[in-house]
Amino acid sequence: MTGTTVCLGETMAQITPADGEGLEHSREVRLAVAGAESTVAQYLADLGHRSAWVSRVGDDPLGRRIVAAVGGRGVDVGGVRVDPDAPTGLYLKDPGPDGTRVHYYRRGSAASRMGPRDAERVDLTGARLLHLTGITPALSPGCAELVRLLMERAAQAGVLVSFDVNHRPALWSSLDEAGGVLRDLARRADLVFVGRDEGERLWGTATAEEIHAHLALRGTLVVKDGEVGATEFTGSKREFVAAPAVEVVEAVGAGDAFAAGYLSGLLRGTGSTERLALGHRLAGRALRSIEDYVPADTLEGN
Repeated sequence: MTGTTVCLGETMAQITPADGEGLEHSREVRLAVAGAESTVAQYLADLGHRSAWVSRVGDDPLGRRIVAAVGGRGVDVGGVRVDPDAPTGLYLKDPGPDGTRVHYYRRGSAASRMGPRDAERVDLTGARLLHLTGITPALSPGCAELVRLLMERAAQAGVLVSFDVNHRPALWSSLDEAGGVLRDLARRADLVFVGRDEGERLWGTATAEEIHAHLALRGTLVVKDGEVGATEFTGSKREFVAAPAVEVVEAVGAGDAFAAGYLSGLLRGTGSTERLALGHRLAGRALRSIEDYVPADTLEGN
């Protein structure tokens, strides 16, 4: 496997009502592919970077569809293992007047069976960046152990570790458990993405500054605050870039798009303002669509 950025995590088949109505009444649905880490890998490939995605899928049509879709965007999928004994995960989006609810069918999925042995398939040779999220450690104890092991190996190899908190309440037994695990993993990373709302939910931190003080990271922290903007903290330096006005169709997927835009800027060596601005630009594409991933190969000025 070769890749400037290595992303590891579960990707699932996604079912969405084609007419934008709720699942209870919609007559037609669309089948797509969605996963936080593979979405970042695809955006990075769109923007001209080498990227790789590592995971497990089931030996089923959905698993094959996922690997073909992600690989078709130019992402290296050589590190994806087909598990003959477990299914590919599935999730359904249920649009409604109060927003979109998500229903997961991923318990016992192939990706949830990942563990330390899967680290053997993560080749960090020549990599500049390892991107992980807080979704993976919530899937199983083995997945949590794998994430910690990869962070250690990346540090030893001199590879930058990027960690998106990506708190999914439905995957955790309690807020206390999630808050403790995600705080520990964030403190092991070189770069952390977290939503202001996530910080308040997990740690009772109401502002970007409070999140920064609470985590006391050794590296860089990026706090996303929805339509307000995003703030980068690096040591004592603080940089804020307001989010451009966007007519929101659906918010799902915007955080992963933002992370990919920011990481693209980081890989290109741009300054803080440019990195945050590119994150907003990609997030805006996702916000204007019902799709989790909106191909960015047509993005001007990338």
